[in-house]
Amino acid sequence: MSYGNCMKGVVFAGIVVSAIWLVTAQITGTPQDEASPNATDISTMTTPAKPHLPSYDVAPGMQRAAAAEKRVKAPLSAALKEKNLTWGDPLFIRAFKEEGILEVFLLDQKTQRFQLFRTYPIAKQSGSLGPKQWQGDSQVPEGFYVASNHSLKCDSAFHLAINIGYPNEYDQSLQRTGDYIMIHGNCVSIGCLAMTDEKIEEIYSLIHASLAQGQAYVRIHIFPFRMTEERMKLAEQDQWFTFWKMLKVGYDSFEANGLPATTRVENQTYLFTPATKP
Repeated sequence: MSYGNCMKGVVFAGIVVSAIWLVTAQITGTPQDEASPNATDISTMTTPAKPHLPSYDVAPGMQRAAAAEKRVKAPLSAALKEKNLTWGDPLFIRAFKEEGILEVFLLDQKTQRFQLFRTYPIAKQSGSLGPKQWQGDSQVPEGFYVASNHSLKCDSAFHLAINIGYPNEYDQSLQRTGDYIMIHGNCVSIGCLAMTDEKIEEIYSLIHASLAQGQAYVRIHIFPFRMTEERMKLAEQDQWFTFWKMLKVGYDSFEANGLPATTRVENQTYLFTPATKP
């Protein structure tokens, strides 16, 4: 289509611009339903040298996930053994937006408590502190989510990905919108947590191993920041302080027990039952 033809009508031009934007989104890796030019970036963009991973040599899908696991299983298994943990043990994920980190815990079979295995830097996130409310607001959600086998995306455009399950029951009770919020590879993202291809291969493979060993689902807790008393005091005047106080109950339960609390939603409120066993 020529440029002159594009200029024949405003509506037609708008369609062309939209099409160009969609192509650009596919090239750059920007999720189409999460784009917003007004996003306030709360992360530090990391641009590590990109290694050539063996999984790049196979098409996206189960073969890519298998190639990723083949690369990471031996070194991860050795690192797990050093902490008396085992490949395929039940797993729990916790992320903090302000600190820009994602923590992976595995269950210690002796203590029956989750032990921190690794802390990964988040390569890219978007938005500001506070929950995601609608599609296109560029926000990373905050709250309590779960991932199952159906959440694993081995054919993701972002190398490998895990759908966190937004909107959850609480989000839906508030009519919050949006979908396909992921923890994924690459170093670009709007609304998701981008971890780099190299690190998502570790995170994805660990989650897949736990699910394959019988864990029904992996809990994923996303907080605005470490919810210490000192940090909460600094947030007292924030518009989201009441919401964050509710999240802190779940945060404190894990800190005290080493097990994520069971959550349910009633009257647009999270309610928590401290866990007594995994």
